[in-house]
Amino acid sequence: MARILVADDDVDIRELVEFKLSTMGHEITAVGDGAAAVEACQASRPDLAVLDVMMPGVSGLDALRAIRADPALADLPVILLTARAQESDVETGFDSGADDYITKPFSPRELASRVEALLSRSG
Repeated sequence: MARILVADDDVDIRELVEFKLSTMGHEITAVGDGAAAVEACQASRPDLAVLDVMMPGVSGLDALRAIRADPALADLPVILLTARAQESDVETGFDSGADDYITKPFSPRELASRVEALLSRSG
């Protein structure tokens, strides 16, 4: 079982991700914006984070950069989950330090398999 942080300002998507990953036996912390995501990671380091890119206030990219800048979190596996599917958006995501990039709409099964793949690499 892994501890996974999920950050998305869309409550339906957040609940879908939370439901899918919790049915796999993971412990989920769900938050609604990037600032809360960074705070939650610093308060209790998760095993993996799933961040939406477009959130009010602190975006997923800003949160990702803050996580990468924190020595205690720098190697935290992060998946960006976003509606931004342009090649330049994907490139920006990876340049910001993402380990994986999933575009919406997404398959919960695909998300689950990518989460498992990242956890097995980092564990």
